[in-house]
Amino acid sequence: MNITLLIQSFLVGLLCYLGAVDTPWAFGVTGGYYILGRPLVAGLLIGLIFGDVTAGILCGVAVQGVFIASMHTGGTSSSEITYAAYGGIGLALATTKDPAIAVTLALLIGQTFGLLFYNAKMVGFSFFNRKAENAAKDGDEHGLVMNQIVWPQIINFIIRVFPVMAAIYYGQGAVDALFNAMPAIVTDIITALGGILPALGIGMLMNILIGDKKEIIYFLFGFVMIAFLDINIIGLVFIASLIAYLVYEISGRGNDNGPTDTSSRMIEDDGIYEDNNMFS
Repeated sequence: MNITLLIQSFLVGLLCYLGAVDTPWAFGVTGGYYILGRPLVAGLLIGLIFGDVTAGILCGVAVQGVFIASMHTGGTSSSEITYAAYGGIGLALATTKDPAIAVTLALLIGQTFGLLFYNAKMVGFSFFNRKAENAAKDGDEHGLVMNQIVWPQIINFIIRVFPVMAAIYYGQGAVDALFNAMPAIVTDIITALGGILPALGIGMLMNILIGDKKEIIYFLFGFVMIAFLDINIIGLVFIASLIAYLVYEISGRGNDNGPTDTSSRMIEDDGIYEDNNMFS
């Protein structure tokens, strides 16, 4: 038994639990789901656990790019991001340390096992929600705490820590054997596709953010500056801030006498706030 890998796998599984949307211990959703649950942060933490921060961050950046435009509609989700982040990146660092492979493993774990366990957890939570509701009606404070906090968190802990722990600990040998048995061309194809997926995620994010398609020229300008002029990203941020300020002033939005085009700002109608560009 590899005790070191076992401890590392457990720590990664524990972080997967702390980064879940329904775990309250890491300052609720703010510190948990929106910080620990992000693949970029997960990559840093897993890199610290496995002793290779650089590889962890590179894998985190790649996986974050894929899920950067991930959205939940109601209670449904196409992928479970915390399983994908900690399971995929953790397994990648335990094996190849290749960001493209991390993306492939993250998608595999997040969209299959992750969703399976997530839906099973939601079914279990519905049982305890009903019992908590009955306890509240009966004034049973102990029953309310047990069914609303204690039992759901025990289930959440078990269903997140141990599957991720098992995926990393037992998956290491399977992944190594699989890639060693694969022809080189198959490995190259997986690497190429894994490299494309972050670009797809960024493209989906741009499609959401860009209301006026003419604004894509700013993204192209930034790409050219980085790719061909070899400008540092921090320097580009200052240039972008200057351009944004100039556009803001030229458009007349920097003073009260500017245009009042309601198609590009929030409007109020009978107490209801709407953004006309939200679904354009």
